[in-house]
Amino acid sequence: MKKQIQQLKNLVQKILTRLMFGRYLKGLHAGSLVIDCGANVGDITTKLAATGAEVHAFEPNPFAFEVLKKRVGENPKVHLHPKGVWDKHTRTDLYFHEGTSSGDEAFWAFGSSILAEKGNVLKGKSVEVEIIDLTEFIEGLDRTVDLLKIDIEGAECELLEKFIAKGLHHKVKQTLVETHDSKIPGQKVKTDKVRALIREQGIRNINLNWL
Repeated sequence: MKKQIQQLKNLVQKILTRLMFGRYLKGLHAGSLVIDCGANVGDITTKLAATGAEVHAFEPNPFAFEVLKKRVGENPKVHLHPKGVWDKHTRTDLYFHEGTSSGDEAFWAFGSSILAEKGNVLKGKSVEVEIIDLTEFIEGLDRTVDLLKIDIEGAECELLEKFIAKGLHHKVKQTLVETHDSKIPGQKVKTDKVRALIREQGIRNINLNWL
């Protein structure tokens, strides 16, 4: 029953994503460069790849990554990275969603997080993963990024603060972030701080409310 309820939620999420994300796809083409952070099983990555754009997709969950690789791994313009992103280079535990206690790790991969305090993860079930500093990755690119999507289950605030501090919003045309204000203790305070920072600096190309 729990999986059936989640399947319904996932369907609603996919419909909303298709409606909200479609307008951002229209401006992408074969010469575009995009980054998908928290690619999961590739629902967004496949849409980005279909535009002909060059895609960098990051996904640390090994079960999700295998599905992602099967879906888009043969596309020469899609670069797959079995890593997470944050504001630093490190190795840390990735905690699996509580639904994985009944198996089907790939289905429940969307909820895995490097934050043990996230309410729906299993503190006793994790895997060590590599995390890269996304700001350094972007700085190392020799061109402007047309679209950056960030859905990293609670690790977004620290990353965004460093991203803004380095002025990388000038190198990325549009950044879309899924926030987790209500899902993780203390996350609202962090997210409100980022929202204030965006307002204070008059930044118009970082969208925390796209979904």
